[in-house]
Amino acid sequence: MKLLRWLVIFLFLCACMAFGGYAYLINHQVAERFKDRLWDVPAKVYARPMTLYIGLQLSAKSLGQELDLLGYRKVSTQAQLTVPGTYTRYQGRFILNCRPFNFGDQRRPMRRIELTISRSRVTRLKSLGSTADMEQLDPVLIGQFYPSSMEDRVLVTTEDIPALLKKTIVAVEDKNFYSHYGIDFKSIFRAIVVNIREGQFTQGASTLTQQLAKNFFLSPEKTFKRKISEAFVAAAIERQFTKEEILEAYINEVYLGQDGARAIHGFGLGAQFYFGKSLGLLSPEETALLVGMLKGPSVYNPRVHPDRATARRNTVLGLMADQGLIPSPNLTKSLGRPLNVIPVPRQWRFPFYLDLVKRRLLKEYREKDLKTMGLRIFTPLDPLVQLAAEKGVADFMAGRNSKLQAGVVVTACATNEIQALVGGKQPKYEGFNRALDAKRPIGSLVKPAVYLSALEQPENYTLVTRIHDGPVSLKSGGRLWRPMNYDKTFHGELPLYQALVHSYNTSTVKLGMALGLETVFATMGQLGFKPSAPFVPAMLLGSFEMTPVQVAQVYHTLASGGFYTPARVINAVYTPDGETLQRYPLRIEQHLDPGAVFLVDKTLQAVVREGTGRSLSRWLSPDLGIAGKTGTTNDLRDTWFAGFSGNRLAVVWVGRDDNKSTGLTGASGAMQVFGRMMAQIPNTPLVLTPPENIEWAVINPQTGLRANNNAPGALAVPFIRGSAPVVSDPVPDVAPPTPADFGPDKQPVQKKKPRYLIDWLKDVFK
Repeated sequence: MKLLRWLVIFLFLCACMAFGGYAYLINHQVAERFKDRLWDVPAKVYARPMTLYIGLQLSAKSLGQELDLLGYRKVSTQAQLTVPGTYTRYQGRFILNCRPFNFGDQRRPMRRIELTISRSRVTRLKSLGSTADMEQLDPVLIGQFYPSSMEDRVLVTTEDIPALLKKTIVAVEDKNFYSHYGIDFKSIFRAIVVNIREGQFTQGASTLTQQLAKNFFLSPEKTFKRKISEAFVAAAIERQFTKEEILEAYINEVYLGQDGARAIHGFGLGAQFYFGKSLGLLSPEETALLVGMLKGPSVYNPRVHPDRATARRNTVLGLMADQGLIPSPNLTKSLGRPLNVIPVPRQWRFPFYLDLVKRRLLKEYREKDLKTMGLRIFTPLDPLVQLAAEKGVADFMAGRNSKLQAGVVVTACATNEIQALVGGKQPKYEGFNRALDAKRPIGSLVKPAVYLSALEQPENYTLVTRIHDGPVSLKSGGRLWRPMNYDKTFHGELPLYQALVHSYNTSTVKLGMALGLETVFATMGQLGFKPSAPFVPAMLLGSFEMTPVQVAQVYHTLASGGFYTPARVINAVYTPDGETLQRYPLRIEQHLDPGAVFLVDKTLQAVVREGTGRSLSRWLSPDLGIAGKTGTTNDLRDTWFAGFSGNRLAVVWVGRDDNKSTGLTGASGAMQVFGRMMAQIPNTPLVLTPPENIEWAVINPQTGLRANNNAPGALAVPFIRGSAPVVSDPVPDVAPPTPADFGPDKQPVQKKKPRYLIDWLKDVFK
């Protein structure tokens, strides 16, 4: 007996030690888990916020489209503007009930603004009854980097959680929450009695703490072992954390539905997903519905089963009235109200742009951090420009060869921020990103670099320097290379600018070889991309490969007067708490002589006005002064167009993934996408301002010599200062010119109609 007693004591002590050890282990695990971040929160990527000000070029249609992208609801009367995210519209007059938004470095409060749009401009702007200089809408959420669980949530703190929500959760889910220690034995006993009486499992007795313990640490299986573990974990949670901390964790954790593959977790996101508002703006009826859904988010889904959801909501409302959480006299009115659930918020997907954002971020952040830390990433993507680019591609592709593909990049001329990016003709599907990865020969897009190289030598070349367009025969790679012009003819002696305007191949090769391949591709490097050596003559016609985004970088340096600015796709990265992790400031470096770039840009305007890009006038007014260049590669495999207005630059590539012929040229392919796209978005006229080292002289373009401004066909031509011809054309003066007759925007006085100069020449240098 004595031995048996000692054995029992021994076993009891062992059991106590095992119990204590297990409790210690659980306690340690709970502490570690709660000490670190509890949830994986996806990074959110935002577009640029729309900034409103008087004079802004904006159509009423575009503002309506922006509000639709933001998920704002249009209501009929001002009286219905009761919640943020709604607006009314009377023709060009808008009244917006704006949502609050935390930009990281500033918070914009909930507010009402009014604006009027007339003739595609904002003509009046008021905020809270007073005139406003500027207003900023919240930015469109354009994507997220989800964790593998695909869980999404909007974290809220105790201060953000309405008292009514807390009390309702406690009243419905665990009315003894503030008195038990993680396990409610009275509720367990009551549930056992009810279940025995009804002969089936109809009532549970899990406390909020137990639910939290199950979700964080345990599997959903219903076993006795798991219930024991659940009790240990719940007790550990209660021991280490306050009731408020436990309730906050519960409110952020609970599952409230599904949006495709995305799981909706927490009341913060639930309020946005079902009602389009923040947690603090929920009405008692909306609070009751969300709390009621805890019993079964799919069973009581208000969009799928509105009757069930209404019945469940009303049950919770009755309980709220019984508990004194809402005034009893209001109950009848609340029971009769509609669910007020919004349609499923549209998830805008711009996968190709997000691909670019992610590649840039992965240079500085771990992928795991992007998917778990809840970072807030602000980009310059302009959703209206992005949609215009996608539509431009889609409209062009309609009815054409199904194997055609496209890549598009749109940037802001002032900052080189990438506003839109299309990586294929199906812009909503992830896949091969042609804007970033399709390396293709660029054809004649290289020619501005050749002519810029020449014009940077003003002692040897000017725009009216005579060059020869004729047969060329060069040895290259052990073979004889004989390039031809597209029209299969030679054009003889001609001014330098004409060769670029008409994209003549042979004169370009002759000029490039005279300059030297190293010189030309050093210039290309200064523009933003230097091809790999060895250099061969065919590269003067664009035989080397670039991606659309690389071409955009090169042409941006031209569009900015020779100043190089690295392309930007991210403006700032913030933590969920608003702490700045990274800013990406504007960087500008002068790489090229602004005078020489000015001469090239003037010629690129002539390309669009009268040269290979002249058919662009089908979509864009000549008054915009677009500068651009077409590009076509051998056998019509690739078609390119790069162009810019006063505020926007775009590069378009159209081709096939199998590298077969498209049957299109730069003008009949890529340029048509450019025209369709740019016609849909605001563009400002391109007005080129001559830099200080530019002077003007009156020239006879037939001889390249100075002429009197009264001479037939004479033109005012820009030159790098000191490079204008000094020899005069032997044409008799009719009247002496005056300084007022010259200048960048004036033509010399024409006394007679030109007899031998084609009309387009007159406009080239105006």
